[in-house]
Amino acid sequence: MLLLLSHFFRGFGPRRVLQAALGGTAAVLAAQALAAPSGDAGGNPADGDPPPWALHAQTTYVWQHKPSFDAPYTGPNSLVPTAERSYSFTATADLGLRPWSGAQIHFNPEAGQGVPLSHLSGAGGLSNGELARTSGAQIKAYRARLFLLQRWDAGGDTERIEPDFNELGGSASARRWTLVAGNISLLDYFDNNPYAKDPREQFFNWSFLTPGAWDYAADARGYTWAGILEYRTPQWAVRGGRALQPRESNGQPLDRSWTKHYGDQIEAESDLPVALPAGPLRGRVLLFRNRAVMGAFADALAASRAVGGTPDVGAVRRLQTKTGWALTLEAPLAEDAGVFVRASRSSGRQETYAFAEIDRQLSFGGQIGGAAWGRAADRVGAALAVNGLSADHRNYLAAGGLGAFLGDGALRYGSERVWEAYYRFTFAPVVMPGGPLQSAVSLGVQHIVHPGYNRDRGPVDVVSVRVHAEF
Repeated sequence: MLLLLSHFFRGFGPRRVLQAALGGTAAVLAAQALAAPSGDAGGNPADGDPPPWALHAQTTYVWQHKPSFDAPYTGPNSLVPTAERSYSFTATADLGLRPWSGAQIHFNPEAGQGVPLSHLSGAGGLSNGELARTSGAQIKAYRARLFLLQRWDAGGDTERIEPDFNELGGSASARRWTLVAGNISLLDYFDNNPYAKDPREQFFNWSFLTPGAWDYAADARGYTWAGILEYRTPQWAVRGGRALQPRESNGQPLDRSWTKHYGDQIEAESDLPVALPAGPLRGRVLLFRNRAVMGAFADALAASRAVGGTPDVGAVRRLQTKTGWALTLEAPLAEDAGVFVRASRSSGRQETYAFAEIDRQLSFGGQIGGAAWGRAADRVGAALAVNGLSADHRNYLAAGGLGAFLGDGALRYGSERVWEAYYRFTFAPVVMPGGPLQSAVSLGVQHIVHPGYNRDRGPVDVVSVRVHAEF
C-alpha cells in the first residue's frame, strides 16, 4: 500500500502532502473496516481473550518557519540566516501478529517526505524530530521495523498491558522477562520518558527526544537491528541490548559486523523514596558504549597541523570506542501532568556517529493536561535544553572542521540553549468501523540561543504546526 502511496504522492508539494496525510489515514481506516466488519481490528477474538492480530496506523505532518536572523558569517553546515520554511510528512502502519503464547511479531512499513531547514544542519538541537537525514522532496517508502517480542512470566500479580502501536496488549505477570529482537529503534525501549519522547505528539526539537549526548546506534532514519533483554518488576526494571552501527557516520547502510562494530547500552530504572501527588519519583540511569571506525577530533587537528589545511575527521578514522551516560528524573504531579530532568555526557573525543552533535546536555521541562480549562485531552509542554561540546570538538569546529551537522567555518563557543513550548489541541475520537480515529493539531515555538554553539550567530526562532492522526 505504501508503494502505491509513494507513486500517488510523487511530486506533491507541502499543501498537497498535508491533504494526502489525512486522506491516507482515511484510506487505511477503510481497509481496516473491511478487515474487521464487526468493529474489531484484532481478528474478532472471544470476549476477554487478547486479539491474535491487530492493525494500527499513524500519519504526521509538520510545518516549520524560521525568520531571518543575524549572522556575520555562514559556513557549509550552518543554519542559513535567511528566512526558511520546512515540512515533513510520515505515514506508518503496524501489523502485529501473536504466533504463540507470550509472543508478538510486528511489521512497520513507513513512508517519509520532507524538506528540512538548512539541509538539516546548523544546530546541536535540530528543530524537527520527524525529519530523517535522508528525507527529500520525493516520498520514500521503506521498512521501519520488523521484530519479535517475547514475554515470560516470572511471578507476581497479573497486570493488564494496553494495546498500542507495536504492542498487541493483553496480560502478563508484574514480574517478567521480555526479549525484543529484530529491526527496531532503540528509542522504543530505552529512556521511556512520558513527558519528552515522541516528536509526533510532544516536543519537536531533537534535544528532547532522548538524552542528547546518547549517540545511540541507528541508521540515518533512526532504525537499527538489535537484541534487547529486559527484566521488570512493579518497582524497578533493568534492560540491556546490542545494536548495529551504520557503516559510516550518520549513514544509511548498517554495518553487519555486530561482534566488531556495535552499540551497547544498559539501563536501570527504579521508583525512589519520594512520594509525589501522582506516584513516586522515578529515576533512570543509562550507560552506553559504541565501537566503530570513527574519527577523533584531536587526530584530525594533529593531521591538519602536520600537513596544513582544514581538519577532517573523515580522513583519520580508525577503530575506536565512544562511551557515555545519562541520568533522568521524572516527577508525576497529576495523572496528566509531570516534570522531568535529564543530564547526559559522552566522552566527546570522537565524531558524532548516529545522533545529534551534542557531547553534554542538561534539560528540564514538563507537561500539563487541559482539565483545568475544560480541555482534558489537550496538553501543554515547555522545556529548556542546554547543549554543550567537548574541548576537542570545539577546537575542531573553530579550526574550520565540519561535523555531521555543524560547521560555520569558525567558532566563538557558547553553550546552545533551546527553549521550546507547545500546545496540543486534541479532537474527540471519530468512531469508525475499524476503531476510533484520534487526531490532534499542535502549535509550537522554539527559541535557540547560540545555534551551533556559536556566540556570533542567532538567536533563532522557529514556529511549528503539526497535524497528527492515528488509530
